[in-house]
Amino acid sequence: MNRKKIWWMVGLALLVESGLMLLPIVAGLCFGERPGAYMISALITAAAGFLLSRLRSADDTIYARDGFVTVTLVWLVMSAFGALPFVLSGDIPSYVDAFFETMSGLTTTGASILNNIEGLSKASLFWRSFTHWIGGMGVLVFMMAVLPMSGEHSMHIMRAEVPGPVVGKLVPRAGETAKILYYIYGALTAAETLFLWFGGMSFFEALLHAFATAGTGGFSTRNSSVASFNSPYVETVIALFLVLFGMNFNLYYLMLKGKIREALKSEEFRWYIAVICITTAAIAAGIFGIYGNVWDTVRNAFFNVMTIMSTAGFCTVDFTTWPQYTQVLIVLLMFIGGCAGSTGGGLKLSRVMLLVKNAGTDVRRMVSPRRVKRVRMDGKCVSDSVLTTVGTFFFLYILILLICTFVVSFDGNDFTTNFTASLSCISNVGPGLAKVGPKYNYAGFSDLSKIVMSVTMLAGRLEIYPVLILLMPKKTGRG
Repeated sequence: MNRKKIWWMVGLALLVESGLMLLPIVAGLCFGERPGAYMISALITAAAGFLLSRLRSADDTIYARDGFVTVTLVWLVMSAFGALPFVLSGDIPSYVDAFFETMSGLTTTGASILNNIEGLSKASLFWRSFTHWIGGMGVLVFMMAVLPMSGEHSMHIMRAEVPGPVVGKLVPRAGETAKILYYIYGALTAAETLFLWFGGMSFFEALLHAFATAGTGGFSTRNSSVASFNSPYVETVIALFLVLFGMNFNLYYLMLKGKIREALKSEEFRWYIAVICITTAAIAAGIFGIYGNVWDTVRNAFFNVMTIMSTAGFCTVDFTTWPQYTQVLIVLLMFIGGCAGSTGGGLKLSRVMLLVKNAGTDVRRMVSPRRVKRVRMDGKCVSDSVLTTVGTFFFLYILILLICTFVVSFDGNDFTTNFTASLSCISNVGPGLAKVGPKYNYAGFSDLSKIVMSVTMLAGRLEIYPVLILLMPKKTGRG
């Protein structure tokens, strides 16, 4: 393992984070604040980053294990230092709470411990939402896009951070792939900001809600989230952009290359649209009696399907008051999540598709043992190694979910609260049911539970393996 290279990368990430902390300082100054806490935090973070960056090794090789360990350490350390402004400013006095909020932001979970969001300083509101945007596409992917981090082994980093069962390059160089992803990401964010601004939001709130939508995180500037604006236009814009950010970003690249038909033929994309339409219709049928007219019914059903499936977690209504079967559908959507290669969390639709197809193939094989049937995706056979990896991932996903549920159960809450809170954390959704529903938050959990849920958020965002590899005993050899 190339330890010096790993810590050099961590130091570089802290230097980048210290630079990003200048943005909330500017935001605070624009509103007449004196964000000294952010300046101090930026200096502390920069100092730590500078010291670690001195450890650079002459060997720039990044092995597979190094990539996984680097990604996990970067996210942990950035969350640890990213919590400092909240504590030093007094906006979140408890460091554990501040760490939970920052980890929730960077992993784009959107689970919050805050009871008075509108009481935060403008600088803290900006930093809180901006962490969504930083973490949405990936911290190290961002660094690869803006810094000269070339090298054939840099793909190990992207593979460890970008969600999905299979990660590939859009172009031969991983750094160029990262730039393309961020060009698309930035363009969509800017477009949503303008749409929300034209819809009556202030530019500040439009930008912050665009950050939260882009990262599918869901932090709002209001205590009542998006419901506070009481605007069907705002809800529709956010819901439609959640559809866009929940898609595989590779499809946008194909569209930019003029391969629109090829993009639309994506099997995962078709399943994505089908799941959205079917669940929206099913939920709308159950809540029609609550709203009394077709427009409000469909609007509320569609917004909440997208906010849960994309794992953004914005709130407009308390869906815990809806019929039980609609809440079951919401929990299923929390499991499924967005598409591979999107900013959404969850299992990812591509994995769900492979699990369903593989189960069907196994059943048919039991009925007709001599019949050879392979699982296909987009017309291509899926290798047995990929199917094994997907099955293993699903097992680990459920195992971590159950472990987290068990640990937080010592706080004395009901099973629905504990289970959906844990599911929300590993799927990076935000709200759950019962005491973590849209009207509540995570403030009532103990410090131990908040730490465990923070680690669960990170495991969900990094798709488990990087976190497990960090905890594994060191292997002999250099691979």
